[in-house]
Amino acid sequence: MDKSVYPAFQSQAAIKKGVNAIKFKNNGTFSAHLKTSIDTFDKLSISKHANERLQQRGIVIDETKWQQIEAKVKQARQMGVKESLVLLNDAALIVSAKNNTVITAMDRQEATEQIFTNINGTIVMNE
Repeated sequence: MDKSVYPAFQSQAAIKKGVNAIKFKNNGTFSAHLKTSIDTFDKLSISKHANERLQQRGIVIDETKWQQIEAKVKQARQMGVKESLVLLNDAALIVSAKNNTVITAMDRQEATEQIFTNINGTIVMNE
């Protein structure tokens, strides 16, 4: 008769101890790693194309303004917006709220001459 081999049984205490001991390379706990991941999700990333456009056009957006834009994009995403036009006093950004990414950027003068398609939300931010 064939004998089946089963792995050794571990007590609930041993299993619990093992779960609580999960560590990552940065020596943080799972909950700290999860919080960092969640916090990073709300940060806007800037595509290579948008970064080039910001530099070419000399558009500078300070950290405080970026945080305000991130908050508005998050709010827009919660309202179902997928692609948004973000209008600032001196710039216009096309942002994928769905992917949390700035797709392109232009100065406001250039934006007045454009037709924007495939967006389903606009965020107007007066300074």
